[in-house]
Amino acid sequence: MRCVIYSRVSSDKQEVKNQVIQLQEYAKRQGWEIIEVITDICSGGKSANERDGLKKVFTMARQKKVDVILFWSLDRFSREGSRKTLEYLTHLDDYKVKWHSYTEEYISSLGIFTDAIISIMAALAKQERIRISERTRAGLERVRRSGKTLGRPQTADVKRIKELRDQGLSLAAIAKQCGISKTRVHQITSN
Repeated sequence: MRCVIYSRVSSDKQEVKNQVIQLQEYAKRQGWEIIEVITDICSGGKSANERDGLKKVFTMARQKKVDVILFWSLDRFSREGSRKTLEYLTHLDDYKVKWHSYTEEYISSLGIFTDAIISIMAALAKQERIRISERTRAGLERVRRSGKTLGRPQTADVKRIKELRDQGLSLAAIAKQCGISKTRVHQITSN
C-alpha cells in the first residue's frame, strides 16, 4: 500500500521528528511504501484549506496517489471538533483511501470495526452540533437580556445613525448611543 505520513505540530518549537521516525518505522513494519511525509506547523483548529500539508493530503487522496494516510493521533490530524474531523475522514473514505491513527489503533479504517468507529464519531459529531447550538442560543439570549438589539438596524435607525454622523458625532459615540458596533456604524455611514 502507498502510504502518506501526515504529522502536525502547533509551533516550530515543537519537535516533529520523533513522531515521524516512529510513524516511518510503523509503516515499514506494515510493508507500506512511504511515498511522502507531510508536516504542518500550525494549530490543529485551522481548517484543511488553511493548512498546506493537510490540503496536499486531500489532493493526493482525490488523485488516487495514496492508499493509506498514517497520522500520530486524531488530534494531530484535526482539532476542529468531531463533526469536522468526521467530515475529513469521510472524504478519505469516499476517495477509497484508508486512514490510521498510530497511537489510537482503534481509530482506523483498516480493520473490521470501521463502520462502528464512524458511527460513534457521527454520534459525537451530532452531540457537538447540539452543544454548539445550545451555547449559541444561550449567548444570544444573554445579549438580548442586556438590552442589545440583535440583527441589522431598521431603516429608521439607519436614518438616525446618518443624522448623528452629520451632526459630527464620532463612530464610537454613535455606536454606544445606538447599541451597535463601530464597524456597523461605519458601514452605514459610508454608503
